[in-house]
Amino acid sequence: MIQNISILGSTGSIGKQTLDVVDKLGLRVCALTAAVNIELLEEQVRKYKPSLAVVFNEDKALELKDKIKDTDTRVLSGMEGLIAAAELPEAELVLNSVVGMVGLRPTIAAAEAKKNIALANKETLVAGGDLVTDAVKRNGVKLLPVDSEHSAIFQCLQGAPTNKALKKLILTASGGPFFGKSEEELRDVTVEQALRHPNWSMGAKITIDSASMMNKGLEIIEAARLFDVSPENIDVVVHRESIIHSLVEYSDNSVIAQLGVPDMRVPIQYAITYPERYESPVRELDLAQIGNLSFFEPDYETFVCLNVCKKALAMDGVATAIANGANEEANLLFRQGKIKFLDIGSLVKGAVENVDNFIPASVEDILRADSLARGYVKEQVR
Repeated sequence: MIQNISILGSTGSIGKQTLDVVDKLGLRVCALTAAVNIELLEEQVRKYKPSLAVVFNEDKALELKDKIKDTDTRVLSGMEGLIAAAELPEAELVLNSVVGMVGLRPTIAAAEAKKNIALANKETLVAGGDLVTDAVKRNGVKLLPVDSEHSAIFQCLQGAPTNKALKKLILTASGGPFFGKSEEELRDVTVEQALRHPNWSMGAKITIDSASMMNKGLEIIEAARLFDVSPENIDVVVHRESIIHSLVEYSDNSVIAQLGVPDMRVPIQYAITYPERYESPVRELDLAQIGNLSFFEPDYETFVCLNVCKKALAMDGVATAIANGANEEANLLFRQGKIKFLDIGSLVKGAVENVDNFIPASVEDILRADSLARGYVKEQVR
């Protein structure tokens, strides 16, 4: 098991749960990073004594530097700081849980620095695609999934035969707070309603993505790239209880599932300890207490983001980066009260259909596609 970890996004939901796992396993934290939350980051720095702390916001970084000047922790800011945290020599594993496209460059930097990567930043693979997977292969490092669904698939694949014999990946979806709602019922839902996820405690952006089912669309793209599976061999089933986290079907039609209580600390810990397993801070699953598990077909007509993501994946080029960038912008605008909930799917669909698609040769190309998609959304809203 590793002993030294760098955590990107330590003040977010995944980051805080990662530190719970770190406490349980007795690991050393080399680096901690945050976007703006220097109050919590200061607490974390004083507890874990990392060699490096990074605040993406430069002004906040200066504040933190002053607050912890009595410690030995170095403070950096911006993208350069995130990359430094990803490349830190003593780190054996980089856990990337930052939200959004900001996670792309640090992921590639970690791979180039020959660090194993625990990835909770799905935008990295959705937008970066081959640029990320090629960097991982070229440097011979592991890319370990932290998303509960992809971790479940990864765990199920540990029992795969030597010929793999893989037929299908089946991603489970909770259905979010709006399961069963019609388009008419969703027309005037509020941000507060969209943030009431029935099972998971997540950050605002991801919770809205779950409500629109964009989260599941992004996970289809991520699964195709993580496991080198064609989109037509990836299914989605709505499973309201969030006990089965995903399934793998083999050529003999045998299906293997990974089950557990809905707690992100299980996939986080497995990514850190892989291929070993250790006692975790998560409670046991009691199937008798749960009683029943239910399954439903997704509503592709109402939740258009699912099909839009499938379409973008089939288009190659930067189409998935366009879908991701458009969604990040639309998600933010909805949280700011500037658009309605159903506008998210419409804007993502419009961006994929109207923003120029091209084959990327560099990270700069991915970032340009992201910028074009965001620009499209802003223009449509104006």
